[in-house]
Amino acid sequence: MALDLNRLNVLVAEDNAYMRVMIREILINFGVSSIQECKDGADALSVLRNWTADIIFMDWMMEPMDGLEFTRAIRTDPTGINPYVPIIMLTGHTEHHRIIEARDAGVTEFLAKPVTANGVYSRIKSVVENPRPFIKTARYLGPSRRRRQEEMVAHNRRHSTSEDVDIAVPSSF
Repeated sequence: MALDLNRLNVLVAEDNAYMRVMIREILINFGVSSIQECKDGADALSVLRNWTADIIFMDWMMEPMDGLEFTRAIRTDPTGINPYVPIIMLTGHTEHHRIIEARDAGVTEFLAKPVTANGVYSRIKSVVENPRPFIKTARYLGPSRRRRQEEMVAHNRRHSTSEDVDIAVPSSF
């Protein structure tokens, strides 16, 4: 059964105009009717001060503010922008160390370019149907880095106290 996406607010931040148009058209074909477009992370931050996004598609390589800087700003911004908004990182650079860097910055999903309609849909479906709990520590706020839900045994757990880690589940769409 297809998701009903007509109530989603989606922000697309991409410096390449053709890629923005392509992603917008894919979203429209999936039923998304509320789409804001920006050409970099700084523009996206400006839009988010007056508009609430449910999902953000963010290119990595942009100037003056790239997608990683944007993600860090969103996750740590005390001014009221929703730090729990799912961020789907778009990039043609898919080296393992970049995926780890994006994950560690608080990116929710990763989508390699060239994007496809199936890739866009699967990332939206993932964040809508299976939202990961958010972790908040002194050095990190973002989705849980664990993708698999495993039962932890005592010898396989990291030492932490309730003061060290807060866990929050983002609200439903």
